[in-house]
Amino acid sequence: MTKGRIHSLESFGTVDGPGTRYVVFVQGCPMRCLYCHNPDTWAMTGGELMEPEYIFEQYLHNEAFYRNGGGLTVTGGEPLMQVDFLIDLFTLCKEHGVHTCIDSSGIAYRPENREFIEKLDRLMKLTDLVMLDIKHIDPEMHKKITGQPNDGILAFARYLSDKGVDIWIRHVIVPNLTDDDKYLYDLGYFIGGLKTLKALDALPYHTMGKPKYEKLGIEYPLGDTPPMDKKDLVAKKQVILDGIKARRKDDGVDR
Repeated sequence: MTKGRIHSLESFGTVDGPGTRYVVFVQGCPMRCLYCHNPDTWAMTGGELMEPEYIFEQYLHNEAFYRNGGGLTVTGGEPLMQVDFLIDLFTLCKEHGVHTCIDSSGIAYRPENREFIEKLDRLMKLTDLVMLDIKHIDPEMHKKITGQPNDGILAFARYLSDKGVDIWIRHVIVPNLTDDDKYLYDLGYFIGGLKTLKALDALPYHTMGKPKYEKLGIEYPLGDTPPMDKKDLVAKKQVILDGIKARRKDDGVDR
């Protein structure tokens, strides 16, 4: 089996998919999001190599806590940078009836790479849920925030929809960066066209990752940006929901 490059393991995740979950944080990410709270997962050469069997054994140690609607989630870093490892780990999970989830930015999606797509097709047959974190719907703003384009990410969302894979969309609302109503509506209109959309998480920007930057000797990019007010968050999420509703109306779909 293919070893994974792992940053850390968490036994009791409550915000990484449905129920209580065992969470695998992989190492390595090509994005440099301005508000990233895990900069220690960026380096492709960090972390520790672990066997899928070892990780699944750790899951089994606390299996009783995950049985009531929980399961195993792989996040990061960017999980899809390690597709072979995910296939092996999720094969073990499915052999034991474990719910599987990937928390991804979609940045690794390469439709022109036939070998990657063949592996991704295999992986999706083993995946119950993908939590897709769309950083920004506008191409230029996405580059400003992450250093990367978003065309492949949006294509990945459509791929998941076409493959029948359940999708939870995540979007971090950052004051004066990702909170423009036009773009939020456009985001909603886009994701409203995804046939397998199951949930939307509008997440408030916070500054809890600052100490990690200080420890790594990296300047925190959003030092003057205040945390997102939760009351404002409700209104911003509604804008996205309005976009979803409009798309479904235009498509003649009631779901």
